[in-house]
Amino acid sequence: MTDADKVAQRRWSVLVVVRMAGVAGALLGLILIARAHDWAPKILGTAIVLSAMAMIAIVPRSLAHRWRSTPE
Repeated sequence: MTDADKVAQRRWSVLVVVRMAGVAGALLGLILIARAHDWAPKILGTAIVLSAMAMIAIVPRSLAHRWRSTPE
């Protein structure tokens, strides 16, 4: 395996881990919303879900853009 392949595999792994962390955050927020009895924890859970969804959508795309190779 060449160095370029190792770098590509490591970057792909980072993208997968970031997506999984976002999904875990969204699930945490959903659990918080479902188990909360007051409005404050429900609002916090909603904020966590929305920020996790934004993380899932924005962070991997920005990392891929940063790591994009230049055309030769």
